[in-house]
Amino acid sequence: MNSKNDITEMHLDVLKEIGNIGAAHAATSLSQLLGQKIDMRVPKVELVTFDEMFDLAGGTEKVVAGIFLRIDGDLTGTMFFVLTIESATQFIRKLTGDVAFTFTDVEDLGMGASALQELGNILSGSYLSALSDFTSLNIYPTVPSLSIDMVGAIVSFGLIEVSQYSDEVIVIETEILQAGKQGVSSLAGHFFLLPDPPSYRTIFSSLGVL
Repeated sequence: MNSKNDITEMHLDVLKEIGNIGAAHAATSLSQLLGQKIDMRVPKVELVTFDEMFDLAGGTEKVVAGIFLRIDGDLTGTMFFVLTIESATQFIRKLTGDVAFTFTDVEDLGMGASALQELGNILSGSYLSALSDFTSLNIYPTVPSLSIDMVGAIVSFGLIEVSQYSDEVIVIETEILQAGKQGVSSLAGHFFLLPDPPSYRTIFSSLGVL
């Protein structure tokens, strides 16, 4: 089950439901952490090429704050949090209380790096906990790593594992929305779950949709 011919619309609908459940739990955790309303929605689940994955994350040359981690357990995969520099700055200021924080020195982010990694821990933990409950699979995240770099560099690193099996990947995309002035939500970033191709069967089998 590694190709477009194996993946049906039913499979993608199941993955979108998984994404919605995970996103709801992660949004609640993040809202509690930041003390402000955060919404997450899953606009799409699709099988894409690596080049299309770069476009989803904002374009190859766009500089972003990327939080990357691997998933281990009954299924394996990769998770990314790709935040705009502006959103990452706001999150760090909120989490650390340092209203003067900027990304002027990416080699020495200090508490900023710890804050973003903690953000990664909380989001991945709540998301994967919901996914584990839904599928009855044991799933757990590795320690997240942080990088301030171009989308191309960050995403390429995460696709190394997948590239051993295929030049396509199933992407569960989640948009992170934060409330702005007059209650208008703005796009703060993206959250991607990329199961390794050998794990497709594990997920669908656990839900009885092989």
